Amino acid sequence: MSAKNIRIEVMQAIESKVNGFIDQYLIPIQDIWQPTDFLPDSQSDGFLDAVKQIQEESKELGYDFWVTMVADTITEEALPTYESWLMDVEGVDQHGENKNGWSKWVRHWTAEENRHGDVLNKYLYLSGRVNMREVEITTQHLIADGFDIGTDRDPYKNFVYTSFQELATNISHKRVGQMAKKGGNTLLGKMCTIIAGDEMRHHLAYREFVKSIFEHDPNQMMLAFADMMKKKIVMPAHFLRESGGSIGTAFENFSNCAQRLGVYTAMDYIDILKKLNTYWELDSIRALNDDAERARDYLMKLPERLERIATRMKFPEDDYQFKWVEANGRL
Repeated sequence: MSAKNIRIEVMQAIESKVNGFIDQYLIPIQDIWQPTDFLPDSQSDGFLDAVKQIQEESKELGYDFWVTMVADTITEEALPTYESWLMDVEGVDQHGENKNGWSKWVRHWTAEENRHGDVLNKYLYLSGRVNMREVEITTQHLIADGFDIGTDRDPYKNFVYTSFQELATNISHKRVGQMAKKGGNTLLGKMCTIIAGDEMRHHLAYREFVKSIFEHDPNQMMLAFADMMKKKIVMPAHFLRESGGSIGTAFENFSNCAQRLGVYTAMDYIDILKKLNTYWELDSIRALNDDAERARDYLMKLPERLERIATRMKFPEDDYQFKWVEANGRL
């Protein structure tokens, strides 16, 4: 049987658990927070006063902070790309009588994630600190350009990616929230913190998917994990560009900005890998074939190797000026 057919069989075998995953890791729509729970009520007489307060509080947060906030927001708003990508993964079926639990998961996960871009976009607009038209152009570019995260239609590789990436976004949103709170912006701090909580729940779900696959197909799952780490886990906004720019030109500068702020660093990347290695209990998986044994050996040694590289990395102060944010108040 081909590796592709085995993957589809494994996805079918795990599908019986999907409704349980939805109940465990997602929150019913009637119970979960909505963007308007955090934003000024536009029907209230005090709406303009509330907006003025947001703008006053936002003045204390510097250039690098707002660049990071914009990039985080744009990344969240490119959700149509992520949903369409996951709906095309082998074993996920959204059509007619064949639609299955995996497509239900993707839809419900997307519905939760959609709120993140909504609330952050509205906050950016009300803050008065960013050029919203430039932000909107970048968002449209990112959706139009799509992305290629190196997973193809392979569910094993896709779930490694989402396990990794959801924890990365948890870290980023949580730290941005802490910085906002420290800068006196309690509302923004609370918003980012609760978004980080959503991302953590989603991470826990995706890492559970991979754990279940390891139980059914440890050799191919190990090879898929190693392949993803050899390619490196690229961020979903790695094609980020501004108006007039080419694909990816803005991403490196944003990454340097996030690194300078300590929002998401090379050491965070390594720490996530360590956590996944531990949770998936790579060191205790038995009866692997020779190729999978070599893949495990690579994965177990990789964190130490990456740490040696990370200690030599330098992120210079650069003079790149994003069109999203005015340079005054630069950190």
